[in-house]
Amino acid sequence: MENQEMMAVVLLILFVLVFAAVYLAWKHKRNALAEVDEMEGHDFEVYCSRLLRMRGFDQVEVTRGSGDFGADILAEKEGVTYAIQCKRYEGLVGVKAVQEAYAGRGYYDRMVGAVLTNQYFTKPAMEAAGKLKILLWDREYLMAMIEEENTNAERRY
Repeated sequence: MENQEMMAVVLLILFVLVFAAVYLAWKHKRNALAEVDEMEGHDFEVYCSRLLRMRGFDQVEVTRGSGDFGADILAEKEGVTYAIQCKRYEGLVGVKAVQEAYAGRGYYDRMVGAVLTNQYFTKPAMEAAGKLKILLWDREYLMAMIEEENTNAERRY
């Protein structure tokens, strides 16, 4: 009977440790996104450019604010050129952002157009992106970029 009680205690301790680790990871994720959600538009663009560099993009350039012709960031990765429209929104991102990325791709003569956001896309935006061949990088993609940056930073130290 003592072995069963000891086993139960060990399992309980393991459960608590796993639960605590999951909770802390969730809290960290929520805090990182909360900071992003509070950024101003240009700060968000600069932050995204840094994340793209960490992901192996080269020649990353934040375009000038107004009159950017639909692209906030110009970048290249493995010979493929990108025009990226950044949208730091509080709600869903609509078709207009997709149209801007499409225009930016054409104006800057880039191979790929993309919209990067801290939110999600409307169904019409997803449909337009499919037709116009624009990449949609939503909140989950952004979070993956942030987590990758955090992992790489931990490895350096």
